[in-house]
Amino acid sequence: MKIVVLGGGESGFGAAYLAKKKGLNVFLSDKGVIKEEYKKLLTDAEIDFEEQQHDEARILAADWIIKSPGIPKKADIIYKINQKGIRLSSEIEFAAEFTSAKIIAITGSNGKTTTTSLIYHILKNEGLSVGLGGNIGKSFAKQVADEDFDYYVLEVSSFQLDDIQNFRPHISLLLNLSKDHLDQYNYNYEEYALAKFRITENQENDNFFIYNKDDQMSMDLLEKLEIKAKMIPFSTQEKLKEGGFIKDGKMMVKLDEDFFMKIEELSLVGNHNIANSLAASIAGKILKISNESIRNSLMTFQAVEHRLEQVAVINEVKFINDSKATNVNAAYYALESMKQPTVWIVGGADKGNDYTEIEDLVKRKVKAIVCLGLDNEKIIDFFQGKKELIYSTSSMEQAVEVSKSLAEKGDTVLLSPCCASFDLFDNYEDRGNQFKAEVLKNK
Repeated sequence: MKIVVLGGGESGFGAAYLAKKKGLNVFLSDKGVIKEEYKKLLTDAEIDFEEQQHDEARILAADWIIKSPGIPKKADIIYKINQKGIRLSSEIEFAAEFTSAKIIAITGSNGKTTTTSLIYHILKNEGLSVGLGGNIGKSFAKQVADEDFDYYVLEVSSFQLDDIQNFRPHISLLLNLSKDHLDQYNYNYEEYALAKFRITENQENDNFFIYNKDDQMSMDLLEKLEIKAKMIPFSTQEKLKEGGFIKDGKMMVKLDEDFFMKIEELSLVGNHNIANSLAASIAGKILKISNESIRNSLMTFQAVEHRLEQVAVINEVKFINDSKATNVNAAYYALESMKQPTVWIVGGADKGNDYTEIEDLVKRKVKAIVCLGLDNEKIIDFFQGKKELIYSTSSMEQAVEVSKSLAEKGDTVLLSPCCASFDLFDNYEDRGNQFKAEVLKNK
């Protein structure tokens, strides 16, 4: 079987490495430049590859093509692959074919990384043999090639779910839906939401689907879709007969064995993190993990880097890095959890954002807006007249400098950009790391 892998990053190398280890004929092609670390890994593994071009004849002669989630669906090479009817899969689809481990897969518009990391922490704390992968950590395929885990906890994006055929998680979670990546889904919110729901499409009645009963789009689509898995809801707004909910300052999970915990004992703060903790606890109870172990995990979990990460307190001003907030809904959660007057750093590559969702929060919580991007016009136009203090900056150094000059004792400086990072930065990690470096400079 001829395997072609498109994209030479973490997931691409992992898929190629697994194919090679399984004795398949594999070739990797990347239209961009492959990082030196991955070139070395490819060379060491004796995997044939090319960069800065696509050998179309060779690619279109493949039996099975594995695509990096970063390659747009509308790319010319993808169109040609589909025209030829060649099987096109994501790394998660490919790797899942080579493991009998139980998969817990998490998707949603916001909170994926936190919840995935939290479930991994719960399983690890219980002493289970577990790997962490998908959109987070090491390549899932590379782990399947080298490890022998009993469980995998995977963060899964809509782009990865676009390219599945047989992928069947034992437990799937859909945390929430909000308008994101609409440029890749014909600016159609329902089309994007349905891509997320593909996480359930191959599940059977011995599998589980955890969903958010407070999420309107999820509830609307559940009326139309036929889900075979056992469905278990969670809610922060209503008491449920089965599933996860809030009652009297406690987080409750009602399944075969009940679980409860005081909300004040959770290590994570904010309403959105209560929802994430409920979803993770349900997954833990499905896997028969003890109440004591789940409680201990929820108390000891450390927040994910670049997600409401406290960087420092300088001159009684708190600095928080929420660089992973690349859409309006994520920034909503961040702003909602702010308790002090906030200097808000926002901006970047806009993906069709509608700021009306956060307008009221900004009025109540934000004392000054510091725009950070190559083009800040849309944000300035929207908030002009609604906020007196709006500043435009085009570098992290400038943004932090302006924010420090505006913040007074007891204030918070929050980087929660609402936008993608690629106008000024390599990715959201680079943006968050630069923020931290600038905050701590001359501390």
